[in-house]
Amino acid sequence: MPDTLKNFPQFQALSSHYDSIKDKHLRDLFAEDSSRGETLTAEGVGLYLDYSKNRVTSETINLLLDLARACELPSRIEAMFSGEKINLTEGRAVLHTALRAPSDAVVLVDGENVIPEVHAVLDKMSAFCDRVRDGKWLGHTGKRIRNIVNIGIGGSDLGPVMAYEALKSFSQRDLTFRFVSNVDATDFAEAVVDLDPMETLFIVASKTFTTIETMTNANTAREWLLHKIGGDESAIAKHFVALSTNAEKVSEFGIDTANMFEFWDWVGGRYSMDSAIGLSTMLAVGPQGFREMLSGFRQMDDHFRTTPLEKNLPVLMGMLSVWYSNFFGVETTAVLPYEQYLKRFPAYLQQLTMESNGKTTTVDGRKVGYETGLIYWGEPGTNGQHSFYQLIHQGTRLIPCDFIAFGKSLNPIGPHHDILIANVLAQSEALAFGKTADEVKAEGTQDWLVPHRVFEGNRPSNTIFGEEMSPAMLGKLVALYEHSVYVQSVIWNIDAFDQWGVELGKVLAKAIIPELSPEHSEELKHDSSTNTLIERYRKMRS
Repeated sequence: MPDTLKNFPQFQALSSHYDSIKDKHLRDLFAEDSSRGETLTAEGVGLYLDYSKNRVTSETINLLLDLARACELPSRIEAMFSGEKINLTEGRAVLHTALRAPSDAVVLVDGENVIPEVHAVLDKMSAFCDRVRDGKWLGHTGKRIRNIVNIGIGGSDLGPVMAYEALKSFSQRDLTFRFVSNVDATDFAEAVVDLDPMETLFIVASKTFTTIETMTNANTAREWLLHKIGGDESAIAKHFVALSTNAEKVSEFGIDTANMFEFWDWVGGRYSMDSAIGLSTMLAVGPQGFREMLSGFRQMDDHFRTTPLEKNLPVLMGMLSVWYSNFFGVETTAVLPYEQYLKRFPAYLQQLTMESNGKTTTVDGRKVGYETGLIYWGEPGTNGQHSFYQLIHQGTRLIPCDFIAFGKSLNPIGPHHDILIANVLAQSEALAFGKTADEVKAEGTQDWLVPHRVFEGNRPSNTIFGEEMSPAMLGKLVALYEHSVYVQSVIWNIDAFDQWGVELGKVLAKAIIPELSPEHSEELKHDSSTNTLIERYRKMRS
């Protein structure tokens, strides 16, 4: 294989093609091919993808798929599913797909089938959740648990928060759910301000049970409970459970290890919402709802693994991202769910996409010579239209958009849903085709105002349609983006499953913590800026 992506003949063919198409307007592309709105689409597992409003032709798609094949994408997909250690820098398999595999599947890691263990944890989670939801799990004073507080950070928080909000319509409404992640004490204080500790269950999510933010919050929760309950440490076992693999630390904290739910080092944090990390999700929607979500994940997994590239939803979306990043110089993608329940979905995708592909080094240790890692961001529905859409429509930056919408509302009240969907369709149409100066003038606009009211158009977007929000639908959407991220990483030849960039700041923070005390007497040895800021903080603190 060529030693860099740009040396691939298929990349060079795309580069020549880009030169011939880059100035083409979507108005012209639709005029030249009146059927592209039907042909540049793909459908699978209950999701419909319209990618016709992208700055591509059928030739573009064929050339992108040629590049995917040259980068051995089909074999790399199979390597992930079969348990090869594709997380090379950490020497690990990458098997979030095993978390939703059926009980009769066989997935080997170091010669051992991991599926029985996965389903054993699922069954243990189910039994526990049934007890809490049915009111059979009682707190230390005999009161029923009515409040669930998940304490985690990163993937141990973003996935559970997003899933709870996405599936709120399916949740058990007599249970209150809160989520604490920020080490800022305000996050914890506001989460518990109106809760009865005798009715509160804390879920502490930390694989090692040493994550500084999570354990700081967990210890504060422990002190809060003990203060309210009179210091009886035996209460901890009734009000705390752990999502961890460190039984010793969990036991030291006071949690009964029978209530420790395990996961594995082949599950990355940002891919873990369908592992034990999803305990809060299962408590909210019940074991059956959680398993329906896993079924949705599995359906998209099967689609990704078996569907030809030209009809493969994650492959098409991933390759379009490569097209915009490496040829148009695009830096961001807006994800715009027209579904209020998905209000936290863009925030969830920020970690999934940017922690995965924010890399400057190839898997074989060389510096990349091309752009990687798009910035993902967004807001739900019409909120964004009255906020940042101005920049997308008339700004100087090209920002591809993913519109996500559903045919049915979970809250069918009056005309709301028709108005919502009309806005989805109108926005993608306006972005693509815009409004010319002649069209603005024809409306009677004064000449001096015309330039301000022109919409250039030619702004690309995908539209993703599903029938209705549900646990299974959430699984399909998350897996769609998980696999799209992997497709991009294969083309860029980077490791999507490590995150060394997270580590340095953590290490430096641990060194700085004791230095913030006014009593710290040792000489500060940071740079002049950091030293000065530490000194100023000491003065403010004292």
